[in-house]
Amino acid sequence: MTEIEIGRAKRARPAYGLDDIAIVPSRRTREPEAVSVAWQVDAYRFEAPVLAAPMDSVVSPATAIEIGRLGGLGVLDLDGLWTRYDDPEPILDEIASLSAATVTRRLQEIYSAPIRAELIAARIAEIRAGGVTVAAALSPVRTAEFAKAVVDAGVDVFVIRGTTVSAEHVARPGAREPLNLKEFIYELDVPVIVGGCATYQAALHLMRTGAAGVLVGFGGGAAHTTHDVLGVRVPMASAIADVAAARRDYLDESGGRYVHVIADGGVGRSGDLPKAIACGADAVMVGSPLARASEAPGRGWHWGIEATHAELPRGERVHLGTAGTLAEILHGPSHTHDGTMNLVGALRRAMATTGYSDLKEFQRVEIVLNPQR
Repeated sequence: MTEIEIGRAKRARPAYGLDDIAIVPSRRTREPEAVSVAWQVDAYRFEAPVLAAPMDSVVSPATAIEIGRLGGLGVLDLDGLWTRYDDPEPILDEIASLSAATVTRRLQEIYSAPIRAELIAARIAEIRAGGVTVAAALSPVRTAEFAKAVVDAGVDVFVIRGTTVSAEHVARPGAREPLNLKEFIYELDVPVIVGGCATYQAALHLMRTGAAGVLVGFGGGAAHTTHDVLGVRVPMASAIADVAAARRDYLDESGGRYVHVIADGGVGRSGDLPKAIACGADAVMVGSPLARASEAPGRGWHWGIEATHAELPRGERVHLGTAGTLAEILHGPSHTHDGTMNLVGALRRAMATTGYSDLKEFQRVEIVLNPQR
């Protein structure tokens, strides 16, 4: 890829976000009903390639169950309120009522309560009782401490999610030994999805740890301020395409082991889903679209665990309002024209319009760059 000279001492490669690209129709079209949007990770099949992001404003045990019934996968944040408090509902009410001037400091206080292993077990058991696939997430720093409690509780899919996760974390002298992802994943009996990452090399290293899936993206979500606070960001279309290239090369390197690529961040409207798949993603992890559901625990507000960091918050609480039920947001019918509802229906219709019958085929669709606006 041709680099651009920023100045005499620095060059940069161009990169593109999902807003910068568009999907090109082909010579064939299909009926939307003839299109499959199902995907499978390990032994678990899902009728919609949508994971609900592990954020307290999006996923509670109840919404995880409902999302599972609707064909997706709800990922519960085990660093969040549901494992710190016996009853998070009053806390959620308080967060929704906080003023903009006080919300960050109060979030830091609320999330300073300790995580409790017995609550991890109770929340996972609650989701399992709902009869759906159980997925739960921990940050890398919490994973070693609570992984046994998570697995013993019966999780089906283990997610290790951070702003940036690498297979080669370097700790300062005398600090706690960093998590060895390769050893950790090898010893587990459940599939592990890990991320975020945004480059070919970082993704390739994560794939070599034995991960079943890799999360692509960081700092791109509606409630994240990583770009403003740290200056770190890679536009999602380029990030997904680079990680998809790592998946292709790792498939050859490993003799046929396929690692799923999951776009995580920057997927805010229904049109972003097909564009993410077109760039090479197998599925998408979304937060803000589902935070608009009437059942969402955030009461129309949306925030991530990054907003609660004790020293350097990299997120904010944003007001999204309510668009409809979880069923309407995922499967319609839509009552708006702005892409906030019927996410899966839009993906299915985009695939039908371009003539592709399943997600793997659709990854080969032609895309174009939009004119600079």
